[in-house]
Amino acid sequence: MTGGASEAIPAATVLLVRDCARDGAQGLEVVMVERHKDIGFAGGALVFPGGRIDPTDASPAWRERADGLSDDQARAGGEVAAIREAFEEVGVLLARRRGADALLSGAEVAALHAWRARSEADDAAFLEMAEAEDLILACDRLAFFAHWSPPAGVAHKRFDTLFFIAHAPEGQEIRQDGVEATEAIWLSPRGALADEAAGRRKIIFPTARNLELLGVSDTAEAAVAHARARAIRKIEPRVIERDGVPFLTIPDDLGYPVTEEPLQRAMRG
Repeated sequence: MTGGASEAIPAATVLLVRDCARDGAQGLEVVMVERHKDIGFAGGALVFPGGRIDPTDASPAWRERADGLSDDQARAGGEVAAIREAFEEVGVLLARRRGADALLSGAEVAALHAWRARSEADDAAFLEMAEAEDLILACDRLAFFAHWSPPAGVAHKRFDTLFFIAHAPEGQEIRQDGVEATEAIWLSPRGALADEAAGRRKIIFPTARNLELLGVSDTAEAAVAHARARAIRKIEPRVIERDGVPFLTIPDDLGYPVTEEPLQRAMRG
Protein backbone atom coordinates (compact mmCIF):
# COMPACT_ATOMS: atom_id res chain seq x y z
CA MET A 1 0.00 0.00 0.00
CA THR A 2 1.37 3.36 -1.03
CA GLY A 3 0.07 6.87 -1.25
CA GLY A 4 -2.47 7.96 -3.84
CA ALA A 5 -5.58 10.05 -4.22
CA SER A 6 -7.47 8.27 -7.01
CA GLU A 7 -11.21 7.76 -6.67
CA ALA A 8 -12.15 4.40 -5.18
CA ILE A 9 -13.30 1.82 -7.74
CA PRO A 10 -16.56 -0.02 -6.87
CA ALA A 11 -15.85 -3.73 -6.47
CA ALA A 12 -17.35 -6.89 -5.04
CA THR A 13 -16.08 -10.23 -3.78
CA VAL A 14 -17.60 -13.40 -2.38
CA LEU A 15 -16.57 -15.83 0.33
CA LEU A 16 -17.75 -19.27 -0.83
CA VAL A 17 -17.76 -21.50 2.23
CA ARG A 18 -18.30 -25.15 3.08
CA ASP A 19 -17.80 -27.57 5.95
CA CYS A 20 -15.00 -30.08 5.62
CA ALA A 21 -13.63 -32.93 7.71
CA ARG A 22 -9.89 -33.26 7.27
CA ASP A 23 -7.48 -35.36 9.30
CA GLY A 24 -10.29 -36.21 11.70
CA ALA A 25 -11.10 -32.57 12.46
CA GLN A 26 -14.19 -30.63 11.44
CA GLY A 27 -13.64 -27.22 9.95
CA LEU A 28 -14.82 -24.37 7.81
CA GLU A 29 -13.17 -23.77 4.45
CA VAL A 30 -13.39 -20.91 1.97
CA VAL A 31 -12.48 -20.65 -1.71
CA MET A 32 -9.44 -18.46 -2.34
CA VAL A 33 -7.50 -17.63 -5.47
CA GLU A 34 -3.89 -16.66 -5.94
CA ARG A 35 -3.72 -13.65 -8.21
CA HIS A 36 -1.27 -13.63 -11.08
CA LYS A 37 1.99 -12.13 -9.86
CA ASP A 38 2.10 -9.62 -12.72
CA ILE A 39 -1.31 -8.07 -11.95
CA GLY A 40 -0.87 -4.55 -10.63
CA PHE A 41 -3.12 -4.77 -7.57
CA ALA A 42 -2.30 -7.51 -5.00
CA GLY A 43 -0.18 -9.43 -7.50
CA GLY A 44 0.61 -12.92 -6.19
CA ALA A 45 -1.70 -12.50 -3.19
CA LEU A 46 -4.38 -14.86 -1.93
CA VAL A 47 -7.78 -13.21 -2.21
CA PHE A 48 -11.44 -14.15 -2.43
CA PRO A 49 -12.92 -14.32 -5.95
CA GLY A 50 -13.97 -10.83 -6.99
CA GLY A 51 -13.32 -7.73 -9.00
CA ARG A 52 -14.67 -4.39 -10.09
CA ILE A 53 -18.41 -3.79 -10.52
CA ASP A 54 -18.97 -3.22 -14.22
CA PRO A 55 -21.82 -1.22 -15.83
CA THR A 56 -23.65 -4.34 -17.02
CA ASP A 57 -23.75 -5.64 -13.43
CA ALA A 58 -26.12 -2.76 -12.63
CA SER A 59 -28.34 -3.31 -15.68
CA PRO A 60 -32.10 -3.11 -14.95
CA ALA A 61 -32.40 -6.39 -16.88
CA TRP A 62 -31.13 -8.24 -13.81
CA ARG A 63 -34.41 -7.43 -12.02
CA GLU A 64 -35.96 -10.17 -14.17
CA ARG A 65 -32.93 -12.43 -13.90
CA ALA A 66 -32.17 -12.64 -10.17
CA ASP A 67 -33.87 -13.96 -7.04
CA GLY A 68 -33.43 -11.82 -3.94
CA LEU A 69 -31.66 -8.94 -5.69
CA SER A 70 -31.21 -6.03 -3.28
CA ASP A 71 -33.49 -3.00 -3.62
CA ASP A 72 -30.39 -0.85 -3.12
CA GLN A 73 -28.95 -0.28 -6.60
CA ALA A 74 -25.31 -0.14 -5.49
CA ARG A 75 -25.70 -3.32 -3.44
CA ALA A 76 -27.53 -5.02 -6.30
CA GLY A 77 -24.69 -4.30 -8.70
CA GLY A 78 -22.29 -5.76 -6.17
CA GLU A 79 -24.35 -8.93 -5.82
CA VAL A 80 -24.35 -9.51 -9.57
CA ALA A 81 -20.63 -8.72 -9.81
CA ALA A 82 -19.77 -11.12 -6.98
CA ILE A 83 -21.63 -13.97 -8.69
CA ARG A 84 -20.15 -13.11 -12.08
CA GLU A 85 -16.60 -12.93 -10.74
CA ALA A 86 -16.95 -16.29 -8.97
CA PHE A 87 -18.05 -17.82 -12.27
CA GLU A 88 -15.21 -16.22 -14.22
CA GLU A 89 -12.41 -16.82 -11.71
CA VAL A 90 -13.24 -20.21 -10.17
CA GLY A 91 -16.03 -21.65 -12.35
CA VAL A 92 -18.69 -21.61 -9.62
CA LEU A 93 -22.11 -20.26 -10.56
CA LEU A 94 -24.75 -19.27 -8.02
CA ALA A 95 -27.71 -19.61 -10.36
CA ARG A 96 -30.71 -21.81 -11.08
CA ARG A 97 -33.02 -22.57 -13.96
CA ARG A 98 -36.16 -20.47 -14.05
CA GLY A 99 -38.77 -22.03 -11.78
CA ALA A 100 -36.28 -24.36 -10.04
CA ASP A 101 -35.31 -24.29 -6.37
CA ALA A 102 -32.00 -26.12 -6.68
CA LEU A 103 -28.86 -24.43 -7.96
CA LEU A 104 -27.23 -25.61 -11.17
CA SER A 105 -25.42 -28.94 -10.98
CA GLY A 106 -21.74 -29.36 -11.65
CA ALA A 107 -22.51 -30.83 -15.08
CA GLU A 108 -24.78 -27.92 -15.97
CA VAL A 109 -22.13 -25.38 -15.03
CA ALA A 110 -19.44 -27.31 -16.92
CA ALA A 111 -21.62 -27.09 -20.02
CA LEU A 112 -21.39 -23.29 -19.76
CA HIS A 113 -17.60 -23.29 -20.11
CA ALA A 114 -17.65 -21.42 -23.42
CA TRP A 115 -19.76 -18.70 -21.81
CA ARG A 116 -17.24 -18.45 -18.97
CA ALA A 117 -14.47 -17.67 -21.44
CA ARG A 118 -16.65 -15.09 -23.20
CA SER A 119 -17.57 -13.42 -19.92
CA GLU A 120 -13.91 -13.16 -18.93
CA ALA A 121 -13.25 -11.31 -22.18
CA ASP A 122 -16.40 -9.17 -22.03
CA ASP A 123 -18.41 -8.85 -18.81
CA ALA A 124 -21.55 -8.02 -20.80
CA ALA A 125 -21.56 -11.65 -21.98
CA PHE A 126 -22.61 -12.72 -18.48
CA LEU A 127 -26.02 -11.11 -18.95
CA GLU A 128 -26.18 -12.53 -22.48
CA MET A 129 -25.60 -16.00 -21.03
CA ALA A 130 -28.33 -15.58 -18.42
CA GLU A 131 -30.79 -14.56 -21.11
CA ALA A 132 -29.76 -17.21 -23.63
CA GLU A 133 -29.77 -20.03 -21.06
CA ASP A 134 -32.78 -18.66 -19.12
CA LEU A 135 -30.83 -18.54 -15.86
CA ILE A 136 -31.80 -16.81 -12.62
CA LEU A 137 -28.99 -15.59 -10.35
CA ALA A 138 -29.32 -16.83 -6.77
CA CYS A 139 -28.72 -13.51 -5.04
CA ASP A 140 -30.97 -14.87 -2.29
CA ARG A 141 -28.07 -17.15 -1.35
CA LEU A 142 -25.77 -14.20 -0.65
CA ALA A 143 -25.39 -12.57 2.74
CA PHE A 144 -23.69 -9.19 3.14
CA PHE A 145 -20.40 -9.80 4.96
CA ALA A 146 -18.43 -6.51 4.99
CA HIS A 147 -17.81 -3.21 3.24
CA TRP A 148 -14.26 -1.88 2.97
CA SER A 149 -13.02 1.33 1.38
CA PRO A 150 -9.47 2.52 2.02
CA PRO A 151 -9.19 6.32 2.24
CA ALA A 152 -6.96 8.30 -0.08
CA GLY A 153 -3.30 7.98 0.86
CA VAL A 154 -3.55 4.44 2.27
CA ALA A 155 -3.63 2.44 -0.96
CA HIS A 156 -2.11 3.11 -4.37
CA LYS A 157 -5.15 1.61 -6.08
CA ARG A 158 -8.34 1.97 -4.09
CA PHE A 159 -11.34 -0.35 -4.26
CA ASP A 160 -14.61 0.35 -2.48
CA THR A 161 -15.42 -3.32 -1.96
CA LEU A 162 -18.62 -5.10 -0.97
CA PHE A 163 -17.94 -8.52 0.57
CA PHE A 164 -20.60 -11.24 0.41
CA ILE A 165 -20.70 -14.77 1.79
CA ALA A 166 -22.55 -17.83 0.51
CA HIS A 167 -22.58 -21.60 0.83
CA ALA A 168 -20.63 -23.07 -2.07
CA PRO A 169 -23.02 -24.96 -4.39
CA GLU A 170 -22.81 -28.71 -3.90
CA GLY A 171 -21.44 -30.64 -6.84
CA GLN A 172 -19.71 -27.71 -8.51
CA GLU A 173 -15.92 -27.98 -8.74
CA ILE A 174 -13.60 -24.99 -8.47
CA ARG A 175 -11.11 -24.32 -11.23
CA GLN A 176 -8.91 -21.28 -11.70
CA ASP A 177 -9.18 -19.26 -14.88
CA GLY A 178 -5.40 -19.26 -15.43
CA VAL A 179 -5.48 -15.55 -16.32
CA GLU A 180 -6.10 -13.37 -13.27
CA ALA A 181 -6.20 -16.36 -10.94
CA THR A 182 -3.33 -18.84 -11.23
CA GLU A 183 -4.60 -21.11 -8.45
CA ALA A 184 -8.00 -21.77 -6.87
CA ILE A 185 -7.99 -23.66 -3.59
CA TRP A 186 -10.02 -24.48 -0.50
CA LEU A 187 -8.39 -23.21 2.68
CA SER A 188 -9.43 -22.90 6.30
CA PRO A 189 -9.13 -19.35 7.62
CA ARG A 190 -6.56 -20.52 10.14
CA GLY A 191 -4.60 -22.41 7.48
CA ALA A 192 -4.50 -19.45 5.11
CA LEU A 193 -3.27 -17.13 7.85
CA ALA A 194 -0.68 -19.69 8.99
CA ASP A 195 0.64 -19.92 5.44
CA GLU A 196 0.96 -16.14 5.33
CA ALA A 197 2.73 -16.00 8.69
CA ALA A 198 5.20 -18.66 7.52
CA GLY A 199 5.90 -16.75 4.32
CA ARG A 200 4.32 -19.36 2.04
CA ARG A 201 1.53 -17.04 0.90
CA LYS A 202 0.88 -13.32 0.57
CA ILE A 203 -2.33 -11.91 2.07
CA ILE A 204 -3.20 -8.22 2.04
CA PHE A 205 -4.58 -6.37 5.06
CA PRO A 206 -8.33 -6.45 4.27
CA THR A 207 -8.24 -10.14 3.31
CA ALA A 208 -6.39 -11.06 6.49
CA ARG A 209 -8.88 -9.21 8.68
CA ASN A 210 -11.85 -10.84 6.95
CA LEU A 211 -10.27 -14.28 7.24
CA GLU A 212 -9.96 -13.69 10.98
CA LEU A 213 -13.59 -12.61 11.14
CA LEU A 214 -14.65 -15.67 9.15
CA GLY A 215 -12.65 -17.86 11.54
CA VAL A 216 -14.84 -16.77 14.44
CA SER A 217 -17.43 -19.27 13.13
CA ASP A 218 -16.96 -23.05 13.30
CA THR A 219 -19.29 -23.99 10.44
CA ALA A 220 -20.42 -22.59 7.11
CA GLU A 221 -23.96 -22.24 8.43
CA ALA A 222 -22.74 -20.32 11.47
CA ALA A 223 -20.61 -18.03 9.30
CA VAL A 224 -23.53 -17.11 7.04
CA ALA A 225 -25.84 -16.63 10.03
CA HIS A 226 -23.22 -14.47 11.75
CA ALA A 227 -23.00 -12.24 8.68
CA ARG A 228 -26.78 -11.83 8.55
CA ALA A 229 -26.93 -10.94 12.25
CA ARG A 230 -24.01 -8.48 12.43
CA ALA A 231 -24.29 -4.75 12.09
CA ILE A 232 -22.25 -3.87 9.01
CA ARG A 233 -20.97 -0.44 8.10
CA LYS A 234 -18.28 0.80 5.78
CA ILE A 235 -14.76 0.31 7.10
CA GLU A 236 -12.18 2.94 6.19
CA PRO A 237 -8.80 1.98 7.64
CA ARG A 238 -6.75 4.85 8.98
CA VAL A 239 -3.19 5.35 10.11
CA ILE A 240 -2.40 6.25 13.71
CA GLU A 241 0.95 6.62 15.40
CA ARG A 242 1.84 5.02 18.70
CA ASP A 243 5.26 5.54 20.30
CA GLY A 244 6.59 6.69 16.96
CA VAL A 245 5.34 3.60 15.13
CA PRO A 246 2.54 4.02 12.54
CA PHE A 247 -0.28 1.46 12.62
CA LEU A 248 -3.06 0.76 10.14
CA THR A 249 -6.26 0.42 12.14
CA ILE A 250 -9.97 -0.33 11.76
CA PRO A 251 -12.81 0.29 14.27
CA ASP A 252 -12.85 -2.08 17.23
CA ASP A 253 -16.65 -2.41 17.51
CA LEU A 254 -17.41 -4.47 14.39
CA GLY A 255 -16.45 -7.91 15.65
CA TYR A 256 -13.02 -8.23 14.05
CA PRO A 257 -10.59 -10.21 16.25
CA VAL A 258 -7.62 -8.13 15.02
CA THR A 259 -8.06 -4.42 14.38
CA GLU A 260 -4.57 -3.11 13.65
CA GLU A 261 -1.16 -3.91 12.23
CA PRO A 262 2.09 -1.98 12.02
CA LEU A 263 1.85 -0.01 8.80
CA GLN A 264 5.09 -1.46 7.46
CA ARG A 265 3.60 -4.96 7.66
CA ALA A 266 0.20 -3.87 6.37
CA MET A 267 1.92 -2.45 3.29
CA ARG A 268 3.01 -5.95 2.24
CA GLY A 269 0.20 -6.01 -0.37
